[in-house]
Amino acid sequence: MRFDLLIKDGEVVDPAGNYHGRLDIAVRAGRIAAVDRAIPAEAAFEVIDATGQYVTPGLVDLHTHVYRGVTFWGIDADAIAWHTGVSTWLDVGSSGAFTLPGFYEFIVKPATVRIFALLNISSIGLVAETYELSNLAYCDVDLCTELASRYPELVRGLKVRIDRRTVGENGLEPLRRARRAADERELPLMVHIGYGPPSIEDVLDLMRPGDILTHCSTGLTMRLVDERGRVIEAAKRARDAGVIMDVGHGSGSFSFETAEAMFEADYKIDVISSDIHQLSVHGPMFDLPTCLSKFLYLGMSFSEVIRAATSRPAEILGLTPELGSLRPGSYADLALFAVERGRFPLYDVHLNMREGTEMIRNTLTLVNGRPLPAKVPEPPAPWVELTERQREFDAALRRRPSNPPAVYLKEPECFGEAVPTE
Repeated sequence: MRFDLLIKDGEVVDPAGNYHGRLDIAVRAGRIAAVDRAIPAEAAFEVIDATGQYVTPGLVDLHTHVYRGVTFWGIDADAIAWHTGVSTWLDVGSSGAFTLPGFYEFIVKPATVRIFALLNISSIGLVAETYELSNLAYCDVDLCTELASRYPELVRGLKVRIDRRTVGENGLEPLRRARRAADERELPLMVHIGYGPPSIEDVLDLMRPGDILTHCSTGLTMRLVDERGRVIEAAKRARDAGVIMDVGHGSGSFSFETAEAMFEADYKIDVISSDIHQLSVHGPMFDLPTCLSKFLYLGMSFSEVIRAATSRPAEILGLTPELGSLRPGSYADLALFAVERGRFPLYDVHLNMREGTEMIRNTLTLVNGRPLPAKVPEPPAPWVELTERQREFDAALRRRPSNPPAVYLKEPECFGEAVPTE
């Protein structure tokens, strides 16, 4: 029996399928057909030589914003996926009840990658930068649950942003309404945190096992560690109860200081996600492999960071066994990576730098067993202000889409102003 594709001699890392080591992966009809040693090259119509590279399941990014052309934050997933290894994208809250049908019709259906959604409790979603929860008339529980029921395969949970700018004078009420909607549909709820009020303790008190706290390594006022660097008791209780801790790096939500305190306390994160959007894609977040590299610096192994960006998010979203693994029968979504050794400046959103010794770089991304083609990214939205160095980097990427710049911006001034702290 002939295979459509054979990926040979790569170092396979698949925590869910328990495949580790130098193995070959055969693909037929868009699915994984076999994982074994020394599958003959003549057994396949096409062969990819993965010697010296890691072969993993396609990455599953649990926090993205891809409703481009409609929202403040949205980017084109296909223009990023092909050189980052992300084959499955979860858009979290860009669409609300009013805009979900358009998201499905104009973003999900035409995409080459797989896209799922968390539905915003606000019926307008993330059309603007923020404030979507400052008018409670938009927080319509019945309408939210109705739209979620109409798109059961697309909507994998609900999303609510809880910080002082977004909720205004409404405090915890949007979270309470999101809680009711999630419970009614028996879906997980993702909660964004940032600047309080409300307090992080009050937010965690309304979360349930299986819910997702995104921005868990934030350095802002709703952080999970106190002034002395100790993990707060409410965070420990939530983690023990089964609340899922997601990084959601973004442009304002990852602090090395917070992450280091959490690791020191053996308070492990569950998922490494990018929170990729119109701002964060220009750095210092850049993409999901760069986020994973930061957690290599923090002490996680390559296998651990791959698990946190493949099988764990797929499990949380109910997408296993077809996604997040290389088991025979699963979709043939794969990523090839090189891990470069050297000296790499890694920045958090406050422009604090740590020098890493390893950088993960994607060399090929496949969906349904087919390599994703290079795609020129769209220019930044007119409301995005870039530094001169960021504009140069963006222009280089668009000039040479098949060969992205290999060296990221290295000085803090390249990124403009850091996220303010209080």
